[in-house]
Amino acid sequence: MKNRIVLLALILALLMPTATLFAQGGQEAAVPAADKVYNVKMPSAEAEGDPMTVWAREFAAYMKEATDGKFNIEVFPYGTLGENDDIQELAQLGVVEFVFSDYGWVSGFVPQANVLALHYIWPYENLAEVLDWVVRNGESFKKIEENFLKNDLVPLGIFFEGWQWLTSKKPISGPADLKGLKTRVMGSEMLTRDYRAYGMVPTPMAYGEIYSALQTGLIDAQSQPMFANFSMAFYEVADHFVQLWAEPFLGIPQVNRAFWESLPAEYQSLIKNWWLDKIISSVNWVDANNEELMKKIKQNRPVVTFYEFTDAQIAELRKLAVETVYPKFPEVGKEGSADLLQTLLKDIELAKKAVAK
Repeated sequence: MKNRIVLLALILALLMPTATLFAQGGQEAAVPAADKVYNVKMPSAEAEGDPMTVWAREFAAYMKEATDGKFNIEVFPYGTLGENDDIQELAQLGVVEFVFSDYGWVSGFVPQANVLALHYIWPYENLAEVLDWVVRNGESFKKIEENFLKNDLVPLGIFFEGWQWLTSKKPISGPADLKGLKTRVMGSEMLTRDYRAYGMVPTPMAYGEIYSALQTGLIDAQSQPMFANFSMAFYEVADHFVQLWAEPFLGIPQVNRAFWESLPAEYQSLIKNWWLDKIISSVNWVDANNEELMKKIKQNRPVVTFYEFTDAQIAELRKLAVETVYPKFPEVGKEGSADLLQTLLKDIELAKKAVAK
């Protein structure tokens, strides 16, 4: 992987316009802030038309207009700058300035971010409002931000992109059917433990390898939000969609710390406020988009079935998660993670009360 990162960095350096003025480095010191032009890059962990890439493009358009063309962001959809772990590392190293990825891949670079991957920690009701409250007011997000900073990244928010659907080649009607199910998960130790608690056989693999793995029977199932199941056509090779209501898919836009700290305060404010305002407003688009994609999947492959676990079945899985996975979270989350988990649980309860008023 390191060799691939070096190669990607060299390619990006060759592609970079010579007139670009960086927010880092020696040559820009004499340039007045008002005249500085930023030409920066933002890879996305999702394909064209999927939420992260859609919002990244909206963000780029906003920044260009708000700065009279002085802040230009080039967006790279999934796969154009490598796999998801590649783009996360490129941002951490400062080879690209921004990145939009998810909790699963981020946790490989910021262990404490694994707290976002714990099953059954987030409520189904008013999730967008709860996320917004936690990011704006919660002590847990401050702790999460501190750990990102230690790893040369700055998180700009937490975004809901829909609940994860388990798409399986085998029919599933209850917890017993999960046992022994070979299931692809993201490269997250936390997610591996989550699914193992239900008797499943979690198998980490790259996003781009899932389709062929399902097609050839290397795995029985995989977990994705609805938009990914459509854009990557996983529904073509898995007939059964199952909703466990365990795991909302969460996206985290980030910026390289050194680049962030070099920006003028007014640009930092523009960036932060845009992403904060998007946490709730983006959900209507996500819900409408996912609903439309589900209809298209049904039309394209009428044999696909959809099943949602009952309250009793959910309670059975939640008990396994809370009793067997939560207590061992510090083994995965590392330094300060036990306190972070308790703080997040407290924040979520406070948020639920606040948004219910």
